[in-house]
Amino acid sequence: MSLAVTLTRAQQGVSAPQVLVEVHLSGGLPGTSIVGLPEAAVREARDRVRVAIQATQFEYPARRVTVNLAPADLPKEGGRYDLAIALGILAAGHQVPRHKLDTCEFMGELALTGALRPVHGVLPALLRARASGRSAVVPRGNAAEAALVEGLDVRVADSLAEVCAWLCDRAELDVPQAAAITGDAGGPDLAEVRGQMQARRALEIAAVGGHHLLLSGPPGTGKTMLAERLPGILPPLNALEALETLAVHSVAGLPIDLARWRQRPFRAPHHTASAVALVGGGSHPRPGEISLAHHGVLFLDELPEFDRHVLEVLREPLESGRIAIARAARSVEFPAQFQLVAAMNPCPCGYAGDPSGRCRCTPDQIARYRSRLSGPLLDRIDLQVDVPRVALDDLLAARGARDEDSASVRARVLAARRHAYARAGRPNAEISARELERDCALAAPERALLARAVERMGLSARAYHRILRVARSIADLDGAAACVGREHLAEALQFRALAS
Repeated sequence: MSLAVTLTRAQQGVSAPQVLVEVHLSGGLPGTSIVGLPEAAVREARDRVRVAIQATQFEYPARRVTVNLAPADLPKEGGRYDLAIALGILAAGHQVPRHKLDTCEFMGELALTGALRPVHGVLPALLRARASGRSAVVPRGNAAEAALVEGLDVRVADSLAEVCAWLCDRAELDVPQAAAITGDAGGPDLAEVRGQMQARRALEIAAVGGHHLLLSGPPGTGKTMLAERLPGILPPLNALEALETLAVHSVAGLPIDLARWRQRPFRAPHHTASAVALVGGGSHPRPGEISLAHHGVLFLDELPEFDRHVLEVLREPLESGRIAIARAARSVEFPAQFQLVAAMNPCPCGYAGDPSGRCRCTPDQIARYRSRLSGPLLDRIDLQVDVPRVALDDLLAARGARDEDSASVRARVLAARRHAYARAGRPNAEISARELERDCALAAPERALLARAVERMGLSARAYHRILRVARSIADLDGAAACVGREHLAEALQFRALAS
């Protein structure tokens, strides 16, 4: 029987649907055709595979070779199917046995010499292979990703010849060895930030509840320093979150750093970034910065300098934690559960309100500058804080007790988060409206205070709920797990004053 089937996986966002590679040899003029909605790189596989098979000292069939990639309505792209196609052709021609093909999935691009080259998106494919109960073979260049998937029989190979020898039971393929993995590879320390007690407090609250944060102040006051130190006080990623994050990086073709795989990502795109760069897209949809910051921090410096249209595309992902990219031929969804930290100057020159009085911006110029940020976007940012200029004496003074390091702050953050997870199983910023009514029940005086503040500040219903979530985080930080007090509510309202 001149028919063989091998297994591989496609790449569709961060999912990896199963693809059956069906190879049939028949009579007629020699030639190879690939069907099943292949794109240009997949159609060109017929030449790569033919030369690679010949370079491996196997015989390429002098018959009509038909390769079908099923399902036929799923677009196929890239060189990830080369190895599966080559093995299917060899198995259909009875040059390699088929007894392992039904229980193993193959991924890899072939060089003309028969060597295997790494491909993108291997980690999601291996996770799906584990769920299906199959083993897998991938190029050695993907060994770092393969080593992260526990409970999967995965092998790595350098060439087509090694895979064929393994199928013939003449040799064994290597099992990828996990490199030394550490939970903390170091980073900027919060102790390097002098003064700015209110901003440090806001940063700690943001870390406790996973809240979005906006820092506003003159140039050089430490806004970027504070933002860069947020990942250092956040809890480390658990194994599931780390794999989800690395799956996005794998699809994007970014290197996997095993020394930092439990650290939360920190992405800081330039303000000239386009909407596609920020949220993802393209003719072949790829993840953008918001997806690369999944389970981490997205820092937007000089926020008003971003194009307004670019900022507006953030509104839906900030609420839903995912982004759906629709194109004519396909629709792809990427995760985007990130924590937004933004920084801005108070005016075009940056010195509005500075005691030096150097600002010469007119009220109209300041209003136009601030109007670059829409109300709906600001409404989604929970904590909005002024970062004033630090006095010279504070900069020159020796480190004091108030200049805590990241480890000390992280310990309080972890203790407060344990309250939130014991209560709702998630950070306070992600609790639903029903859980909010249960966990943030207010007494009559607190309800009256919040009602007056909402009326006076002209806040929306969304802002009302976000204030309650921030107050819940402040209460957790203060150890008041039972109820939200008046002082917690007042502090949460204070951090909305910038938007009012």
